[in-house]
Amino acid sequence: MKLIIFGPPSAGKGTQAQRLSKEYGLPQVSTGDLLREAVAKQTPLGVKIKSYLDTGKLGPDDLIVQLIKDRVSKPDCSKGYLLDGFPRTMGQAKELDKMTDIDLVLNIVVDLESLVERAVGRRICKKCNAVYNVTSNRPKKTGVCDKCGGDLIQRDDDKEATVRNRLKVYQEQTAPLIEHFKTKGNIVDIDGSKGIEGVYSQMTAAIRPLKK
Repeated sequence: MKLIIFGPPSAGKGTQAQRLSKEYGLPQVSTGDLLREAVAKQTPLGVKIKSYLDTGKLGPDDLIVQLIKDRVSKPDCSKGYLLDGFPRTMGQAKELDKMTDIDLVLNIVVDLESLVERAVGRRICKKCNAVYNVTSNRPKKTGVCDKCGGDLIQRDDDKEATVRNRLKVYQEQTAPLIEHFKTKGNIVDIDGSKGIEGVYSQMTAAIRPLKK
């Protein structure tokens, strides 16, 4: 089973992808995580991509596509995977069409201003990458991960100016992808205003027919 979680930056894709990955045994393939890992390790790819990440711009299609191809070719993806943050442009979508057939696209629909508030409040564990939010999903102890005790940080790309730029880029370049998936007939809209549990229940209901 091959799934995509789609929607604007900070729509909660990562949080839901982690849960769905565990529920269905599908590797979560996150463009953002792959890029940040490359930057942290200062790989040749990471050096190229850092300037794009820091300003909220999308990386070049050929670079992003290669990153995804490398990841989904690994043995753990042989029976399916969950794409989080890919594709983001029509060029990437066309390359994905050549690579594989996607079973279902879960499109989270959220008011854009609420996304700014959500992103700016997001905190990530430095050790285990668990995701929290200062308003909607607080850790038990401020600044400390419930799961591993690691420090919680705000990523540079979750700062307000960068978030607003990412949303602008999304509207200009990525929103047309919704129409692309609609023509393929494999997209389901998910109401992102329903909270973490409400969104998750909508997603599992949409996936259920694929499991029969």
